[in-house]
Parts: sequence; structure tokens; C-alpha cells
Amino acid sequence: MAFEIPTGLIPELVPLSWLLGTWTGSGRLGTGEADAEYFTQTATFTANGLPYLQYTAESWLTDEHGTRLRPLSVETGFWQLDRVQNDADGGPGLIPADIVPALRTADDVEALRNADGGFDIMATIMHPGGIAELYYGSIKGPQIQLSTDAVMRGAGAKDYTAATRIFGLVNGDLYWRWDVAAQGRSLEAHASAALHKVQP
Repeated sequence: MAFEIPTGLIPELVPLSWLLGTWTGSGRLGTGEADAEYFTQTATFTANGLPYLQYTAESWLTDEHGTRLRPLSVETGFWQLDRVQNDADGGPGLIPADIVPALRTADDVEALRNADGGFDIMATIMHPGGIAELYYGSIKGPQIQLSTDAVMRGAGAKDYTAATRIFGLVNGDLYWRWDVAAQGRSLEAHASAALHKVQP
């Protein structure tokens, strides 16, 4: 599928640009077997001129016909290329970035390609209940693979130790799968969905 790179997008975000927009669709919890519960999700990826995408996903439990029953969860975070930060980058805190991006040209970005021809990426995702995930992985064209490097849990949070996520663009739709190690169990299917772009 062809997609247009938005005007004014900083070079560093071009590899992630196919994610931009609002996506909505449905999925199943667990392995998706006959007794698995249904949910709908709306996920949004936006750019604000800094070298990361902002991410928010809201999910609702539904019946088998897609009628919403009740809220399920919300997650929010940041997706970016995995690279060493330099003096041109902002932070920590409110220390401003240079007005010129750290990676100024397409050639600067191309220099970050990994041995597989894609790019190393990092995603930080926060959840209600005192849980935050730090993922590392790769993006190669419209395919993403992520694995947690760290899971931070508050003192009262439920047991949750690791996760993997995969994303892919298939015929213009965003398919994803999320596997989780939690509540004393090893990594297993947690949820999967297919989302359609509703806003570029």
C-alpha cells in the first residue's frame, strides 16, 4: 500500500510515518478461541514536531456484534528511533531541543539502518494500575517487532513481568498481537486486533 509522508515531518520520523493517524477496529482477548472476549480499540499516533510519535489507545469490551459493554483500558506512550541522544535533543525535563533537529537529513536517518535493513526503535507505554513498559525492537517497512527491556510496577500493581508486540500493515489495515507474561505465567497470547485507518 502506498502512503504519503506528511509535509513538515522531521526526517527522523519518516520510518514511523505509516503509523500516523487514527485507527479503529476490533479484536479478541487471549488466543481468540471461541470463548475469548471481544473488544474494540481506537489507537492514535500523532507527531508534534519533536523526534517521537505520541501514542494513545483506548479499548472497550464488546459483545460478539461489536456493541460496547464497558471500558476496558487506556494506554499512552511515545515511539521513536532508538539512538544515542545528543546536545541537539531536548531534555531531560523541560530543557529545550535545538531549533534544528538532531537528524537533519534523510542521509542522517539512513545512517541508522540496522544490519537487517530496518531501524532500531524504542517505545515507552504507560498503563493504569501503576505499570509502565520500555520496549526495544525494530521497524522494517510496515512491520514492527517489540520486546520489553523493562517493566516498572508500582507497589500495589498486579504481577506483570514481560511482553512482546508485533504490528503490521496489511492491505491498508493495522494488525497487531500482544503477548504477555503475567500473574505467574510465562509469555502467552494476550490480545490481537485489526484496525482500519479512519483519520490520516
